[in-house]
Formats: sequence, structure tokens, C-alpha cells
Amino acid sequence: MNTRNRPGREAAARPAGDRVPYGLGTPAGVLQTRRRPTPNESAAQPLERLLNPACAVDGGRPCRHPLANAIENAELLAFEKMVKGKFANIVPALKRIASQQYSEGFADRAQKIARDELGFDLPLSILEDAWIAKLDMRALYGVCVLRMIRVIADQTRTSLQSGVDSTSFFLDCGYHAVDISPCSDGRLKGLVRYILRLPSSSVRSRKAYAGAMFDVEANVKRWVETELERYRESRPVSVEAGTRYLKIAVYHWSSSHPDTEGCLAHNSVERRAADAALARLREFRQAIENSFFCGASVDTLLIGVDTDTDAIKVHVPDAQGEISLDRWVSSLDLYQQTVDASANAALVKVYEAINDSVDGAGEVRSTGVSHEGMRRLIATLLINNLSQVEYVCGQWGDRYPDIGHNERFISVGDGFDEFQVRNLAYFVYLHTVEEGAADLDIGVSVFKQLNIRHGLPIPVAIHYRYDRRVPGSRERTVERCRRVKAAIEARYSELCKAGLIVCAMTIQDRLWGSEIEAVDSDAQGGHMALGLREV
Repeated sequence: MNTRNRPGREAAARPAGDRVPYGLGTPAGVLQTRRRPTPNESAAQPLERLLNPACAVDGGRPCRHPLANAIENAELLAFEKMVKGKFANIVPALKRIASQQYSEGFADRAQKIARDELGFDLPLSILEDAWIAKLDMRALYGVCVLRMIRVIADQTRTSLQSGVDSTSFFLDCGYHAVDISPCSDGRLKGLVRYILRLPSSSVRSRKAYAGAMFDVEANVKRWVETELERYRESRPVSVEAGTRYLKIAVYHWSSSHPDTEGCLAHNSVERRAADAALARLREFRQAIENSFFCGASVDTLLIGVDTDTDAIKVHVPDAQGEISLDRWVSSLDLYQQTVDASANAALVKVYEAINDSVDGAGEVRSTGVSHEGMRRLIATLLINNLSQVEYVCGQWGDRYPDIGHNERFISVGDGFDEFQVRNLAYFVYLHTVEEGAADLDIGVSVFKQLNIRHGLPIPVAIHYRYDRRVPGSRERTVERCRRVKAAIEARYSELCKAGLIVCAMTIQDRLWGSEIEAVDSDAQGGHMALGLREV
């Protein structure tokens, strides 16, 4: 197969000096290099902050891997701090507002605090009623979290539009489409942008399901739509190119608290989570084979994530595409083995580990190594993740401080591309509440511990995308938002009556980087408030 001469490839190419390397095949002179710290600099930091299961050398000095991207790590850290910092400002601002609720001119002072510290106005009706009854802090908290989503989305939407020619990279690996289904757990919310270090627009679909138990029928439908687009429009490449569709499932576990902080949908049992995700992948591939007699045009890949360190292990398929739970390569092991190697030696070690993995034990006898494109993709993911391992180590020491759940809101529907940050949102992908009831129940149970036990409500952001090319799509999406909101309020009626669930609805065009539009839940006759932008 040769995709190098596909139509439009040269037009999409960018100068080498402007291209962000994925980590594979990058010239040694382009790789990020960093000065080793002096003994005094190492001693200036607490030893426990520097310890990392992937790196414990030279008496605890901070590790610097030759393939890790320090510049990208700094950019991602700044973005994460900005996003989480804005949400962290909500409670202190509301405490200041609450302390002044019985003073003269309270509404004006409250609005000034909100504008200065949060960036938007509060609902005037809640503030004006504070002199009659106690200020409704639950409602204010829910409103602030949900409005902060739109504020941050407006600020970050353009920054997520990567110029990297990611389509060419996947095509060179032999894939015209990549579809990822991670677990809904908020600790995987930064999977694409942080853990795997792929451009935000590079993945065709990334719908999250509790326990990575994706809907096989819905995924087959997505495959059909992708293949029809190739046959009708040759996008992104014609059928003659011989490329494949790649489906990835991502499960997770906790290395420090494996019995309590793993996947809630699988009772924190890592093996059970991995086995369930693998079963879904096999069902998906078999469904396409049974229905269209072309299962060979689909590749599958299983990835596990340690949510304590963001290290991954990739289960390498054999020559027939079969995956074994006992056959994998760990980025944590690679980091430890190559941290003091040269860049070229580290690259060689990654490929050797992938090739050697197919000789390991497993319930399915290996038929040899997977094809070159799959190996290149796996190598790139492992190399990219080395930067994330160092990212966690450099900022938090051996592992994240929030080992367990620490999400700010539940995201229902299609999700926000703008919020790819760990532990920010618990994501529930669903068309109807009835279909996604199990996933939604898990999310509510998580927030009962995070919020309700402290008297705070559960913010639920209902967000769906429409296709402006399809007549009536926008109006139908608005109605879907309202139906889902009504179903959530009916399912958790006691919590809603107590003010412990606060919902907001937004829609967005499928076009990448489009504006988020707020749906007015009190509107009549289909009216909708568009593009609300707070100061």
C-alpha cells in the first residue's frame, strides 16, 4: 500500500521547520534537549516530589528523557492551570458574595465580584430575592460552573485548532479514520491531547462510555458513514488506497489504589475492565465481517491507562489483528529503560519492545508481528506518552495528587472539544437518557460523593452538535436538548426538587471551532438564546 502520492498530500504539507514532530523519525538535532540540573538545583526541591516509578536515578535527580517534549509540556501545563484555575475561583468568589448578602446595594456588589473574579454576570433574579430569603447558593454555584464552561470555551476554541497535518500521518500508517472509545471517567478526559499527544482534530470520533463499553451498533453505523464518504467523495482518500478503519478502546486502572480507584464500572478490577473492552472490540469487528464481509478492512487496538501517572500500556495485535491481554508494551517501562539513552537508542528500543511483545505469553497464540503501519502508530503513541509521564513527574512528583475522581461537572451528549483536561468532567455520551441510564447513574453516584455530601449541586452540561448542512438539524437538536433535560429531571426528581441538580443546555455546529450556542430552557415556541457571551 502506498498513500504517499494521494491527491492533495503535497498541498497539505507544511515546511519541516514549522511541523510539530510526533516523536517518530524525528532527526536527533530537532529533538528537545534540556540541561541536566546541578546537584544544588536538585537538592533545592523536596526528594519526595522527584520520585517517579519510571525514574529513580542519581539519588533522586529529576529525570529528563531524550524524547520528551519540554516545550509542549510547558504549554499544556499552562493550559491546564488556566482552565482548572478558573473553576477553582468559583467557590472563593461565591463565599465573598454570600458574606455581603444583607448589605445595602448587595446586587451591584455581587455582580462586580462576579465580573472581576469570574468573568460574567450572575442571574439578577437570584440576587434580588436575597433580602426576602436566604441567598440560593446552590443555584448560584450550578449557574457559575455551567457559565464558566462557555467562558473558557470561547477563550480556548481557536487555540485547539492545530495546524499539524495529522491526516497525512494516519494515512501513512495505513488508516483513513481513527475512532476512540475511552471510559467516561473524568481522569481520561485529557486522553487525546495530553496522554496520547495527538492533535485535537485528528480523531474522527471519541465517544466515551462507562467502562469503555461502547455501543457496537452505533459504531458500526459510524463506520458505514465513513466508508460511504470514501466511496462517494474519496475523503480523506479513495478506496483504491487500501487503507483501514481503526477502532481503539481505552480502559484504565490505578497503580497506587488498584482496589478502590480503578474503573467504577468494573469494580476497580483492571483485568475485568481490559477484558470487557477487548470483547467490545471483537464484537465490533465481527459485526462488520458478518454484515459486510470486510472485517479485514478494520483494525482494532486496546490501550490501558494508569490514571495515577498517565502512563499507558498498548496491547500489540499480532499479524492477524488478534489482541491478547497478556501481550503489551508499557511506556512506563520504556521510560525507565531509556531515560539515560541517546535519542536514537531510545527510538530503537521502542521498536524492539513492540516486535518482542508478540513473542510473549497470551491466551491467543501469536501469528507474528502486526503490519508496519500499526507498529508505527503504536511506536508514536508510546513515544508521545513519554512526554506525559515526564509531565506528571515534573509537576506532581511520583503521581497526581487527585488519585480519585475530582470532576467539576457532568457532560451529557456529544461533549466539548474545548475541555480536554484531566478530571474536569465526567462524560456521558447518549442520545436518550433511557439508553445511557447506567452511565448517567454512575456519574451521579460519583458526584454524590464529590458535591452533594458537601451541600453542592451537580452541574449537568447538556451539549449536542447539529449539522448546518441538514435542513432542520438545528431545531431538532434544540428539542433533543430539552427532552434530555426533562428526562434527567424526571429520573432524579428528588435531587432536582432539593436544588441538587442544575442543568444547562448548549448546541454547536459540527464544523470544527464553531461557536457554542446557549439554549434557553424557558423559551417558548422554539426560541433560543444564541451565542451568549459574558464579559
